[in-house]
Amino acid sequence: MREHARAEEPRKPNPASAALPGSPPVSHWVQAHLPLALPGHRALDLACGSGRHALWMAQAGFDVLAVDRNEESLTQLTARWAQSQRDPAHTGRLRTECLDLEADVWPLSADRCGHWDLIVVTNYLYRPHLHNLPAILARGGVLIYETFAIGNADFGRPSNPDFLLESGELDDFARRHGLEVLDFAQGYVEHPKPAVTQRICARMR
Repeated sequence: MREHARAEEPRKPNPASAALPGSPPVSHWVQAHLPLALPGHRALDLACGSGRHALWMAQAGFDVLAVDRNEESLTQLTARWAQSQRDPAHTGRLRTECLDLEADVWPLSADRCGHWDLIVVTNYLYRPHLHNLPAILARGGVLIYETFAIGNADFGRPSNPDFLLESGELDDFARRHGLEVLDFAQGYVEHPKPAVTQRICARMR
């Protein structure tokens, strides 16, 4: 795990500064709903990939843990954060941890990692551990989730139903686990590429 110190006075950074050339931009869904969580609080970027959301949240003043199983991506993210810290307006903290999020034992239990004020998940679905997310969300904490849904096979990958949400699945999931649904959408999107997605923003009561 790598840790970096935090400065003060958060501001909202330009989302374009967090995206790698040739990689997807910061999600519009994440951008739209991030103001529901307060900078300075603990944020988890689950299956962070290139880390565009983790970097953007850290630049905005959040205390971010970015987790993924790709060590190389996490190393690159750490280097990008170090470079980003040259801007005194980037006021958060970013740590990374290489974890197997599909191991039999959930590696992010509350006993090990505590609770999170914000959890962001994009373009990732592993149903066997999905039920663990509400258990690590703090009271009043916000879950922002966006990934592919049934119908996406018409536009490309993923096409395996194991990685595609059923209609209304995230909405049902949130309500079943006692979360207040703040916003929900599903269906065809054109950007950043044609796809069928499902998106939710929910708060732990």
